[in-house]
Amino acid sequence: MSDKSVLPLPKRLKAARLAAKLTQESLGIAAGLDEHVASARMSQYENGVHTPDYNFVHKLAKILKIPTAYFYCEEDDLAEIIAAHGSN
Repeated sequence: MSDKSVLPLPKRLKAARLAAKLTQESLGIAAGLDEHVASARMSQYENGVHTPDYNFVHKLAKILKIPTAYFYCEEDDLAEIIAAHGSN
């Protein structure tokens, strides 16, 4: 998949963050990013400019209390079922 616009992670990350009522900066800091880069880095992840590695996504999932699989699920309906399942 070379077209970043079809990757599910950016839109799922933004949706989960907004549902948790967190800013990009606060989520990034909670996940261990330096406060000076947290907002910019999270913005890059949400916009598909860069892709976080699996371990970082797993950290985000724990913070957001949502299964890691949610971020990688291509089908919206299935992603919602995964999200409803709760954290791992």
